[in-house]
Amino acid sequence: MENSTQISAVNTLEAEGFALAKEWKSICRADKSRFTKSTKADGFDTRLGKLMFALKQEAGGRIQSARLKDCGINSIDKRRRSEALWFVENEDAARDFIQASKKGFTSLTALQAAMRKSAKADETPEQSETEDKSNVGPNEPQVQEQAEPKTAGDIALEAILQAELHNVSIADLEVALQDAINLLKEDNIKAVA
Repeated sequence: MENSTQISAVNTLEAEGFALAKEWKSICRADKSRFTKSTKADGFDTRLGKLMFALKQEAGGRIQSARLKDCGINSIDKRRRSEALWFVENEDAARDFIQASKKGFTSLTALQAAMRKSAKADETPEQSETEDKSNVGPNEPQVQEQAEPKTAGDIALEAILQAELHNVSIADLEVALQDAINLLKEDNIKAVA
C-alpha cells in the first residue's frame, strides 16, 4: 500500500511540474508580447521615454520631483522611468539589438543587461592563438584602469539586472541579500566578542 502511495505522489508531482512548465511558457510569451507592444512607436515605454526626454531637456539635466508630479508620472517606478528614458536615448541601437536577438526580450532591464554584456564582450580584445605569451609560471599582473567607484544604487541595479538575467525573482533576491547581511552582522558580532 505504501508503494502505491509513493508512485501516486511521484505522478502527482510530475503532473504538477508539467502544469507549471506549461504555465511558465505562457507567462514568458505574455511578457515578450507585452515588451514588444510597449516598445512600439506608440507603446508605453516609448511614450514614457519621450516624455522623460522632453522633461530632461526642459530641466537642463535632473528632473525635479515636483515636475514629475505635475506631469502625473511620479507614481511610475523611477527605474521604469529611467529605463524608458534610456530606451529612447538609445532607440536605434536598442531596436537593432532586439532585431538581431534570437530569443527576444521580456523587459527593458533584460535588454540593457544584454546590450551591456555584448558591449563588454566587444571591448575586450581576445588573445590570438599566435601570441607568444607563456601560460606557465608567473606572469606580470595586468594593470587595469581605475574605474569610477560604484554607488549603492549602481550595485543594487546591477544585482537586479543579474537576477532578471538568471530568472531569479526580486523577492528571492531580497531574501538572499537580507540573509547575507544578517550573516555578516553575526560574523562581526562574533569577531568583536
